[in-house]
Amino acid sequence: MAKSRFEYVRQFESHDTLLPETYIVVRIDGKKFHHFSKHYEFEKPNDVRALNLMNASAKNVISKYRTDIICAFGESDEFSFILKKNTALFKRRQDKLSSLFVSLFTANYVALWSKFFPNTELDYKHLPFFDSRCVCYPNLTTIKDYLCWRFVDTYINNLYNTVFWQLIIKCGLTPQESEQKLSGTLSSDKQEILFTDCGINYNNEPEMFRKGSLISNKGDISHVDVVKLIETLFANY
Repeated sequence: MAKSRFEYVRQFESHDTLLPETYIVVRIDGKKFHHFSKHYEFEKPNDVRALNLMNASAKNVISKYRTDIICAFGESDEFSFILKKNTALFKRRQDKLSSLFVSLFTANYVALWSKFFPNTELDYKHLPFFDSRCVCYPNLTTIKDYLCWRFVDTYINNLYNTVFWQLIIKCGLTPQESEQKLSGTLSSDKQEILFTDCGINYNNEPEMFRKGSLISNKGDISHVDVVKLIETLFANY
């Protein structure tokens, strides 16, 4: 870089380094994806194309940083990338990890769009964009609990969305009526409503909807119970 009298401005830059010997989670989350999915008429309550697009984008990110990533877990419009505790990727700079992961993911999402939505062109006024954050977890117990948290969140959110939309689609309720019917219900109540009113057994819904997608650093995708896979995935970490 050329020297100049203006170079002093670099002194104002700050680069936060994430704690050493901690697991790093880079979580990417869709921004205003409710409006995005509505504009492109995603199928409700789940759109297989959209979920497969998320998975494909995540696999390409993992492929890029395979030696530093243990696995990634995705649901709906978010993905969490779990980095090894001894990773030195980008010198563990928070700004680098956060910005490069989310930009690479977004670039892949746009580039792969036509593969999963061949009959729908992206409108420059309605482009996908994501935010990201980096969080450090001190030990194996907390990083496992983090994955369990995202897994449970997937189950709870998808159960609600499934019942909510099926009451609208199959039973003709308005969104307000569906929301009111589900107000204050437990998971068991929601499953009963789904079965009794809509004739759908929630346990027969695709595993990707109910359990999310767990992608290993080898690129393998699994939709089985995350809790059952954690010990195997983290055996060497």
